[in-house]
Amino acid sequence: MTPLPPATGAPEPTRSSDAPEAQQADGGQRWFRAKDWDAHVSDLEQMADSPGFLRLRDTIIDRAGLRAEDRVLDVGAGTGLLALAAAPRVAHVHALDVSPAMCEHLGRKVARLSIANIDVTVDTATELPLADGSVDVVLSNYCFHHLSDADKDVALREIDRVLRPGGRLIFGDMMFRLSVSDSRDRAVIALLVKRIIRRGPAGLLRLAKNGARIAAGRWEHPAGVEWWRAALERAGFTEVDVRALEHEGGIAAARKSPSPPA
Repeated sequence: MTPLPPATGAPEPTRSSDAPEAQQADGGQRWFRAKDWDAHVSDLEQMADSPGFLRLRDTIIDRAGLRAEDRVLDVGAGTGLLALAAAPRVAHVHALDVSPAMCEHLGRKVARLSIANIDVTVDTATELPLADGSVDVVLSNYCFHHLSDADKDVALREIDRVLRPGGRLIFGDMMFRLSVSDSRDRAVIALLVKRIIRRGPAGLLRLAKNGARIAAGRWEHPAGVEWWRAALERAGFTEVDVRALEHEGGIAAARKSPSPPA
């Protein structure tokens, strides 16, 4: 499921893949496939312009405390929500995304805006194409829930590797579990279901599609606040601060240890 705009109160953009004719064209098999982000560039661009995501962007940028000399890595840069906001404040931004189409789109935006300090690279969060200690700040927004828990741990180790000692990590993401045992998880799931149903028939179809993906093990893998807190500490980060927001999301901030462990 593409992330819903956090707490916007506005309807989510309609997706061509939610249309009944699109499902019939391939016998409904797309319901069981993992998300193909190359086919959703325009959808993500619309969501990036939503009030909820813009507020989340501003919160992440403010908490990052960016400085003019900083070298920044944006993991899962998408259409540039964080990278474009960070660029005027720092020395350099390396924008990374797994989707070639997303990177091409962002590259065109960077060229059109004549921004000289953003590089765009197609790669994954689990194999960062950067040297050890080469960045001061790592940013990310609504990327990590696409990774399994094991791959989240790998991504955190990679982020720790590329950060300089004392460097900062700040990210926003879905922060809940598909669980009914936790009160916040139950509330978030109910909120998401209500927001999808409000879209009418297209929403009901999307709900069925997400159910099929969950059954097939191909839905996203959001993790809760406590999981993220423990994972960041396992990876060796210090000053760990993970907070749930009023919707399905949360924000995490941490710092790489200023010196290697003894």
